Amino acid sequence: MDKGLHFMFCVITTMLLLRESSQTGEKNDPKMLAASKSGFGTDSRGREEGLPTLTVTTILEDPYVMVRSAELEGYCIDLLKALAAMLHFSYKVKVVGDGQYGAISSNGNWTGMIGEILRQEADIAVAPLTVTSAREEVVSFTTPFLQTGIGILLRKDTVSQEMSFFHFLAPFSKETWTGLLFAYVLTCFCLFLVARLSPCEWNEPKNEENHFTFLNSLWFGAGALALQGVTPRPKALSVRVIAAIWWLFTIALLAAYIANFTALLSSGSEQLPIQTFEDLVKQRKLEFGTLDGSSTFYFFKNSKNPIHQMIYEYMDKRRDHVLVKTYQEAVQRVMESNYAFIGESISQDLAAARHCNLIRAPEVIGARGFGIATTQASLWTKKLSVAVLKLRESGDLDHLRNKWWETSCLHKSRDRWSPLQPQALGGLFLTLAIGLALGVIAAVVELSNKSRHAAGHVKKSCCSVFTEEMCTRLRIKENTRQSQETSGRANA
Repeated sequence: MDKGLHFMFCVITTMLLLRESSQTGEKNDPKMLAASKSGFGTDSRGREEGLPTLTVTTILEDPYVMVRSAELEGYCIDLLKALAAMLHFSYKVKVVGDGQYGAISSNGNWTGMIGEILRQEADIAVAPLTVTSAREEVVSFTTPFLQTGIGILLRKDTVSQEMSFFHFLAPFSKETWTGLLFAYVLTCFCLFLVARLSPCEWNEPKNEENHFTFLNSLWFGAGALALQGVTPRPKALSVRVIAAIWWLFTIALLAAYIANFTALLSSGSEQLPIQTFEDLVKQRKLEFGTLDGSSTFYFFKNSKNPIHQMIYEYMDKRRDHVLVKTYQEAVQRVMESNYAFIGESISQDLAAARHCNLIRAPEVIGARGFGIATTQASLWTKKLSVAVLKLRESGDLDHLRNKWWETSCLHKSRDRWSPLQPQALGGLFLTLAIGLALGVIAAVVELSNKSRHAAGHVKKSCCSVFTEEMCTRLRIKENTRQSQETSGRANA
């Protein structure tokens, strides 16, 4: 009897020790962590409160899911907590076993998180999982909680190039330089015209020489551009109006040029020759690739765009060398070698923010979104979609975005520089046009006043005197007479 009791006591003690060790091992396993902070994490809590328990599969990727002090945290974990609080369910999170997002393998089976949902190893997948047509055929997706696209991640020093020989022309666009040249010629012509029409500037056309010839007017305008005073000096009010408005125009123009040129030199954006995917294909200095088995890889595979097809053929022929297994490996490779990573633009923005020597090329293609994957015909799909929409409308998704994408490098980043367009100087050109019009009107008024006084002395109409004065100053009358005399001699 004593031996039987002793045997029963040993068996019970052994079972208790095994149970305690298994619970301790599960607690310390980073691939099976309960989100206990939210109050809905453990299975026991869910059963006690009568809440349904969902098994959530995810993937380790900064900043979506990260391991900190034997617990998971990140954007997706916070999103999962908010969804659990709204829909009243408990959950336990497991990291996907093969570290893949989800693609069709050679034997026709799905890998990654999509495969775990299909094998019913998980109920939902909360991760940076791109919604694609191929995945939508086997699982269901909720409304996207993040919008993204496909971009190019580069290291700044690998794409630097020497400055152009005409780099000093870069602050203004071609249209702005064309408008500036037209404004210069038009102003000099108006200056030449007004100086001939104004009697205050040229009183006796027959006896005096007009110093404002067209070449002198061009020289006067060029001197103003260089902020240098040149002769001849204007005497008439009309000429002074045009000169003053041109001086104002040149001062504002030079200030805009100097400011934009300074921004150009400090931004360094001109040292990015790879702006588009076409630029990436044409260059030979950098290797480029993407995540193996990712939706980005299949986007290029299925695309009919010739540039995209060239990118896919390049990656497919060198897949063992240019395709990477994880996002962290891709970022590390970009930082340490001549490698360009093609991937989700929103993740690349984070990498460029945290590593100040990285930059994302401007072009983004293939607009897409990250959604929560569930089994087909799951009752949770509709509920999760509505909850995601409510979180977006309340601004909670924007708050999470700002929380996990905020880094110290973002404060040091500069805005992208671009050449100054004519629209930015539209008011300046308009002011110049008004000044030129006022100068011409003032010259006509001055000539009209002189014609009216002269008409009283010679007893002619004011209009005839004004016309004669106009023809004399523009040399129209003399040319007419010379042509008449030439024709008369020819007839004789």
